[in-house]
Amino acid sequence: MTTKHTHRVVFGRRVADCPRCEELAAGAEPVRWSTRDRHHHGYPTARQLREHSCRTSGCGPVCTYGDW
Repeated sequence: MTTKHTHRVVFGRRVADCPRCEELAAGAEPVRWSTRDRHHHGYPTARQLREHSCRTSGCGPVCTYGDW
């Protein structure tokens, strides 16, 4: 688990007085997400997204399946 940023993250930019930005400046590894990590954390795969059917799954008027 890493320290959270205390500001809105704009990739590649660091903000003064942010604990996470200070860790990164000191050489901490950035968080990297891979396909395996997404699967491990419960995100649907591309195949699951393609095969999703609102008619059979009982989605409401607006389907949010796979949104993250």
